[in-house]
Amino acid sequence: MSGLRVMVLHGVNLDQLGRRDPGHYGSGSLSELEGTISGFAAELGHRVVFEQTNFEGEYVELLHKAPELGDALILNPGAWTHYAWAIHDALELTKLPAVEVHLSDVKAREAWRQHSVISDLCIGTIAGKGADGYRDALEMLGAHAASGATPSAR
Repeated sequence: MSGLRVMVLHGVNLDQLGRRDPGHYGSGSLSELEGTISGFAAELGHRVVFEQTNFEGEYVELLHKAPELGDALILNPGAWTHYAWAIHDALELTKLPAVEVHLSDVKAREAWRQHSVISDLCIGTIAGKGADGYRDALEMLGAHAASGATPSAR
């Protein structure tokens, strides 16, 4: 199924892409990443809207509004992934299919980065593929919608 409205929610410090360790995050900026994701979405027939915040409460508020603004979610909460139960609870409230994406391979990094508090609510997790992980996430969401699966079929 094409034509999904996908909200891409970037979390803490992702506005600092290009300044952060390029070995983990690449050398491009957030706007360059969003341009790449927009290109992937157009190729796949999806529409994307982007949000980024460094404030956990604002990220929660964006999740609260998500069902009105999109059909599916791609989430990269940054470091909040590993401990922000408020984000977990807000994601659960959306009842939208979501894919968790990380630019770096979090499983090959520090032990604290290897745990996600949102993965149990996502239809998939993609890590360590850089910008290409967002294409995979868009494809996964499209396949999920085409299968007729309900958002809670995680």
